[in-house]
Amino acid sequence: MKIMVQKFGGTSVKDYAARCKAAEHVSYTVSAGYKVAVVVSAIGRKGAPYATDSLLSLIDGEKTKLNARELDMLVSVGEVISTAVFTELLKKRGFSATAMNGPDAGFRTSNEYQNAKVIDVKTDGIMNAFKTNDVVVIAGFQGLSKEGHIATLGRGGSDTSAALLGAALGAERVDIFTDVAGMMTADPRLVKKARFLKNVSYEEVANMAHEGAKVIHPRAVEVAQQAHVPLRIRSTWDGLDELGTLVSDRNLSIQHYRSVTGIAHQLGLTQFSVSTVDYSSEKIFDLLASNHLSVDFINILPEKIVFNLKQEEAEIAKKLLTDKKIPVKSISDCVKVSIVGAGIMGTPGITAKIVSALSQKNIKILQTTDSYTTIWVLVRQKDLEEAVNVLHDKFLLDD
Repeated sequence: MKIMVQKFGGTSVKDYAARCKAAEHVSYTVSAGYKVAVVVSAIGRKGAPYATDSLLSLIDGEKTKLNARELDMLVSVGEVISTAVFTELLKKRGFSATAMNGPDAGFRTSNEYQNAKVIDVKTDGIMNAFKTNDVVVIAGFQGLSKEGHIATLGRGGSDTSAALLGAALGAERVDIFTDVAGMMTADPRLVKKARFLKNVSYEEVANMAHEGAKVIHPRAVEVAQQAHVPLRIRSTWDGLDELGTLVSDRNLSIQHYRSVTGIAHQLGLTQFSVSTVDYSSEKIFDLLASNHLSVDFINILPEKIVFNLKQEEAEIAKKLLTDKKIPVKSISDCVKVSIVGAGIMGTPGITAKIVSALSQKNIKILQTTDSYTTIWVLVRQKDLEEAVNVLHDKFLLDD
């Protein structure tokens, strides 16, 4: 039995016209001899009646009196509605199809409601359904907790559901359908010269996703990589034979792999510079962690630590540190720009090029750090557009 997993995001099922386009992709795959496991997100985005944010607005959002388990009862409904609606459309078009919510499809999770981890995917139900159906439509983003309640996987969880299904079912491929044609070398809204990427490695796309590229959730990429299941990032609106960006293992036979794959960015950061003369870095990080503040982009120096927080968490951190009389300086409205590429490691001169390119535009680098596939620089948000364009020109056009 040949199996394909196809995931359709909120914009791909937002209205009847979009759902018809999605159904065409399903039909094309069934006609090629595959059984298809379709994973759907909630219909539309904020403002659409059954989108996740719209459901949350019914109970005053963050001011709700509901606990995390009760919140999952609410937000899981969006995907269930989408599953039933899309299954109805397929049946009207003559497909043998059936619908399942996350627990029906065998997703078993931890008890961490709102951000549950999938412990197991029991595929018996889906495989039995495939005996009499060509298509099984599954509600993404959810599963059954150890306590026996509905639990959701956190934002972007439908991507993760699809990748986990691909691994559990031994699928030939997982197609992630969205409203863009695939991965680009940068955000095309900022970088007009951004180019389409036909092939990209798991590591590269995971890093791009972690650093702000919104095309796919990084957890889904990590799952696919562990199982060596190829992913394709595709547009629902493209032709049936337009296959988008292939995400797979890096081709080690390429001797000179590209040094830089793309430029990503993350908005809305505040940089903190905190003295450790009288209060150790360990105690400062413990203080922040105990108040559920997750720091990013960390540099530890002899007499201070430098780190970043999302803007909405910054005021909490400032008050905590001030109350403890810990000297702190902060710079708001920062953005982290990430230069991502599997070929960065061992390639001399990358950092020098970054510094040179930004210096020529008088863009001040507030902070920098690196890993074997990514170099990060922190700049002021007012410099974002110029920074990403000059770096894109330097690494992705000059090459």
